[in-house]
Parts: sequence; structure tokens; C-alpha cells
Amino acid sequence: MHPNALLITGFYEAFARQDPGPMRAVYADDARFGDGAFPDLRGRDIGDMWAMLCERAQGFSLTFRDVQADDAKGSAHWEARYLFGGKRKVHNVIDAAFVFRDGRVVQHTDTFDFYRWSRQALGAAGWLLGWSGFLQRQVQRRSAKLLSGWQRRSA
Repeated sequence: MHPNALLITGFYEAFARQDPGPMRAVYADDARFGDGAFPDLRGRDIGDMWAMLCERAQGFSLTFRDVQADDAKGSAHWEARYLFGGKRKVHNVIDAAFVFRDGRVVQHTDTFDFYRWSRQALGAAGWLLGWSGFLQRQVQRRSAKLLSGWQRRSA
């Protein structure tokens, strides 16, 4: 297995254990991350996001497959099951793309169906507005606020 494929595998194994330390270690200092809830995280904020998600997760389980990587790029498919807000069951299906430099991740992009996610996580609001950019921007603002608050408490 390519060393970068092993890096991705170790990342998801740590995530499945809700162990953010090894997850943080895969990223370069100048790394960037983006997904539907956190569209543009950089550097330390990426590891903080994973640590916050691991800490807050309820009813969490993760599976992953189709890990592929070479010297420059990689990908994986992963699925997370958890309780959103402690009450709504979510099954999120995600495709991840990675860019590597010197054996570390410099770009990580997770892609998922935001409308599908919002219907599960947000109930009626997700059904009615999950397709809209408006709701996604609201989720992004709330996610940024949660991360900022978590960082202040963890400092």
C-alpha cells in the first residue's frame, strides 16, 4: 500500500476511535479543508474541527473504503452515523479527496449531498430549505460559531 494510502487509512481508523490526535498529525501546517459545513478551514482550525466533532459526537460510528493514493493525491469513501443535536439520526455519505506534499495532507475536500444531510439533521427545515444556499450558509455560520466557541473553551 502506498504510504499516503496508509496515511488516509490511519486517519479514518483514528476517526472511528474518535481519537483526534492522529487525525491532526496528517495535516501540513498550511493545509486547507472544505466541506458543506466548514467550507474553508486552514491550518490548526482543521485539527480543532475534528477534535470538536470527536468530542461532541453521540451515537457515532464510521466506516470507510476505497482508499487510493499516490505521491500527489488520494481519495476515500466514508460514511458516518451519529445523532445530530443528540436526537436526530444521521447517516452521512462522504467522498473525500486529498492532495499531499511531503507525506502530509495539504488539501482535504469532503463532498456530500447537503440536501440529504439537512433532511436528516434538521427535520422540517431541512426538507423545506435544505436545497437552498440560504440554509447551507446558515449551517456554515453556526458551524463556524461552534468551532470558535470550542476553541476558546479548549485554549
